[in-house]
Amino acid sequence: MREMIGSPGIAAWIAQAAFLTLIIWGWASGEVGWKGGVAFLLLAGVAFISRPYVPYGVGLFPPYLAVLDIALVFKIFKGDVRIG
Repeated sequence: MREMIGSPGIAAWIAQAAFLTLIIWGWASGEVGWKGGVAFLLLAGVAFISRPYVPYGVGLFPPYLAVLDIALVFKIFKGDVRIG
């Protein structure tokens, strides 16, 4: 993700931070078991490792991670989080 500069790069860092925070939160709250947490980590890890082998893979990783973030939010909070 160091290749990206500007707001896409910042969004990628936010997606990574949110992913790790949600994994830890899910484990701590008991909403995501160890099998589920490992599954999410494996999905993210496989996507990260396969970036060089997928056309446009470097640019596809942050949106993919954001989709995993959304799935974790739905799993942990039992739906969408209301803002405001």
